[in-house]
Amino acid sequence: MAVSDMICKLRQGANLSQEKFAELFGVSRQSVQKWENGDSLPELEKLIKISKYFNVSIDSIVTDSDSRENHEINFNKKIKPNYENVDSGNSYAENLMTEYCQSIEEGLDIERYEEIFKAVSGLPKGEAKEKFGDILFDIVLNSKFKENYKYVEPSELDKIKLLRKNNAAELGAVDKVKLKDKIYGAWMGRICGCLLGKTVEGIRTDELVPFLKETDNYPMHRYILHSDLNDEILKKYKYDFENKCYADTVDGMPVDDDTNYVVLSQEIIEKYGKDFTPNDVSRAWITMQGKNAYFTAEQVAFCNFIQGFEPPKSAIYKNPYREWIGAQIRGDYFGYINPGNPEFAAEMAFRDASISHIKNGIYGEMFASAMIAAAACTDDIKEIILSGLAQIPHTSRLHEAISDVLNGFENGVSQEDCFADIHRRYDEYSAHGWCHTISNAMIVAASLLYGNSDYGKSICMAVETGFDTDCNGATVGSVLGMAMGTAGIPEKWTKPINDTLHTSIFGVGTVKISERVEMTMKHID
Repeated sequence: MAVSDMICKLRQGANLSQEKFAELFGVSRQSVQKWENGDSLPELEKLIKISKYFNVSIDSIVTDSDSRENHEINFNKKIKPNYENVDSGNSYAENLMTEYCQSIEEGLDIERYEEIFKAVSGLPKGEAKEKFGDILFDIVLNSKFKENYKYVEPSELDKIKLLRKNNAAELGAVDKVKLKDKIYGAWMGRICGCLLGKTVEGIRTDELVPFLKETDNYPMHRYILHSDLNDEILKKYKYDFENKCYADTVDGMPVDDDTNYVVLSQEIIEKYGKDFTPNDVSRAWITMQGKNAYFTAEQVAFCNFIQGFEPPKSAIYKNPYREWIGAQIRGDYFGYINPGNPEFAAEMAFRDASISHIKNGIYGEMFASAMIAAAACTDDIKEIILSGLAQIPHTSRLHEAISDVLNGFENGVSQEDCFADIHRRYDEYSAHGWCHTISNAMIVAASLLYGNSDYGKSICMAVETGFDTDCNGATVGSVLGMAMGTAGIPEKWTKPINDTLHTSIFGVGTVKISERVEMTMKHID
């Protein structure tokens, strides 16, 4: 823009006539007319006066480039995010109905706000929705429990210990001769179970069961193979079978969050020792993996760490996933390095879980870790489960649910009826039901019991039931691998793994499972 045009723009923008403009700067109307026609330029003295009067730089008049003005504009504006680009999984306001369900299950007295939750949840993405979400978070955070709520579910370790009830038999001594083989079995059992479920992670049973039947794999008894697919199948199902990993195409265990956590926990022990703190875990998470390696509660906690929320606040702040399965899949390694000591395994699991979960979310990891530690000393499935239950509050929903599965099994409830009951209690078609700790822990316990110590039968049962297939297959496999050792896992399951585990952990990458077993043995000693 020429000087003439800029002067004309400033004058007209201020609604000044040429006569008035001339009067302000001590020149004739004809001089202003010549400036605006481009017939002459203002003297420097006049340019300075014009720039001061209109609060612009001389550069902006002469060259139409004003860095000072641009900086002032930036600093005077309120900076806001583009809400359309905010990831829905990380937006509290986008998950308000999950928050509502979670809060009701916790016994919070918020039912009178249900319609408000629904109304705000239905709003389009934007600043208003986020602000309303903040208000609802404050309501949840400050809500009291219903008077008739029957469960007592603390999230502090000392209070958890006060509410334990140990009905398990005393464990025998660890057989040190067989221990390394059991540890190897636990690693392989977890990895193979995870691979089995990873192929169909996220599918629902209305498609999973017909697919398994169509491929002669129901009841499930083997890996799902890429060779099972054809064009007709790919077109028939909504589930994206084409872009998954298959046992007949992999070169080892592909990257998965379930197996990442075993290695990540091992690296934490290597760096900080068995006395690691929750804060140590949070620091390791930030430095050893990117945000997208974490999901649901873990990703919320990761973002909370970045914002300065330290554990246990990181588990609470705007975290509607705080009782989901994420912690339950992280506790295996603490069971591996505490063979025969489920109590200390559970304590280490607590320190890990408390950075991202509360209540039953924490208990799930303590339960799994304790079962694995107990499995080093016994192959009695009932005693393994009871050893896990002994480390969590008997006043909790998780303890009640697992006890229901165990009691039903002992009283002759059929496998079919047991799993049907899990589906009645939890809706696999809602994210909250599909990914909750309790629904999946029930599947783990039931698969261990009805699988009758048959590794393949048990992990297949855990996967064909639906819900979080890779997580449940992995946990069941880990427990049985520890209980039975490598001999209990047929070669058809281990062969595709080829002693290779891929991770996305910075500085670790792909590892040999056998080397990680050796490292585990060092941590036990």
